[in-house]
Amino acid sequence: MRLLRDLTTLLRHRFFRRLFAVRLVSQFSDGVFQVAIASYVLFSPERQPSATAIAVGFAVLLLPFSLLGPFCGVLLDRWSRRQTMVWCNAVRAVVVLLVLAVTRGGGEGPLFVLAVLACLSVNRFLLAALSAALPHVVSNERLVLANAVTPTCGTLAYLVGLGVGSTVAALGWGAPATAEYVVLVLASLGYAAGALLVLRIPRPMLGPDLAAAHAEVAATVRHVLHGLADGARHVVACRPAAFGLAAIAVQRFFFTLCTVAIILLYRNYFGAGDAAAGIAGLGTAVLVSGLGFGSAALLTPIAVRRIRKEAWIAVLLLVGAVAVVVPGTFFTVPAVLVTAFVLGLCAQGVKICVDTLVQESVADVYRGRVFSLYDVLFNVVVVLAATCAALTLPPTGRSYTVLAVTAVTYVAAAVGYARLTGVGLRPRTPASSESTAD
Repeated sequence: MRLLRDLTTLLRHRFFRRLFAVRLVSQFSDGVFQVAIASYVLFSPERQPSATAIAVGFAVLLLPFSLLGPFCGVLLDRWSRRQTMVWCNAVRAVVVLLVLAVTRGGGEGPLFVLAVLACLSVNRFLLAALSAALPHVVSNERLVLANAVTPTCGTLAYLVGLGVGSTVAALGWGAPATAEYVVLVLASLGYAAGALLVLRIPRPMLGPDLAAAHAEVAATVRHVLHGLADGARHVVACRPAAFGLAAIAVQRFFFTLCTVAIILLYRNYFGAGDAAAGIAGLGTAVLVSGLGFGSAALLTPIAVRRIRKEAWIAVLLLVGAVAVVVPGTFFTVPAVLVTAFVLGLCAQGVKICVDTLVQESVADVYRGRVFSLYDVLFNVVVVLAATCAALTLPPTGRSYTVLAVTAVTYVAAAVGYARLTGVGLRPRTPASSESTAD
């Protein structure tokens, strides 16, 4: 099978394997860390989260990083990406221990929120650095495959972390509080391991590639806004990247809207009031969505050998539109699981293609800033979608209107994107396959 041969070839590259290992260990630790946070905030029996509460949570966790992210991106194009990843994981290892100390004191006030915010914000910075570094360890011809493997396997590692964290917590260790502490220590150790794994990669290898000498840090910070403006102009000039970011913004908005609806369905509609059943049901939905992500990693490289990446994005948007109508509108547990799988496949398939389009069309000296802006776009869109969910979704999450609007918008986005990029859905000719090989 060609895909397996390609995967084997890719994993034979030593430094790709090492960068890949950093992502897997880091995102596994994310899953372990977020088990305690999610169960505490969303499914504690004494709490009854609404769509508004979930939207506020998204805003608290994402908007501050959205404001700081572009400034980090400028530094990401000036500082060693390897050292950035080392420090991101090291800082998270310490911050998780701070979360442990705060929870031991029984607190959930500003210090708890700031600690969780810091950990998740640094995570987005780390992922931007990983994406910007990827073209340094694989050839351009294998970027689609690499983008299929790395973020998707990272998501699967995150899901495994969720499972391991849940299992450790379920063991009890004598008391629920003790189990929570064990999970947090495990997450901290995972982040520390991620920092050590980065050190196996030579410092200069991951870029950035600067033709001139490195700017002084103080001078760099003074010129942050100028640098961001240059990066934004560069993206606008790169039409494949600009159109791709627009497409993923639409996709991510409605994916988040559906995610909030699924949380509310499991919390307040399917077996309403049973927190244990809600956690188990939502965990199953997340796992099924993760299988959809994994399927995207298998299908996308195959699809883009036959049609252009832009065409595959349009196809995935159309598939998502169908899934939210049938079976999404049935509002049964099996229907939700099928919808979660398909939306996971579509979300990750679009992201693989957009990541590759950005990497191919953006100059390396701008790449860190662009991926930081990419993350900001993600975060702002997620917050806007959660806010929209708060205004439109009932407490049960059951809304035919929201699903209908989602489906119509997906179709409109697919048609508009296909026209803007000038693609059809016909298979590539041999000549075009050679000239645009991925």
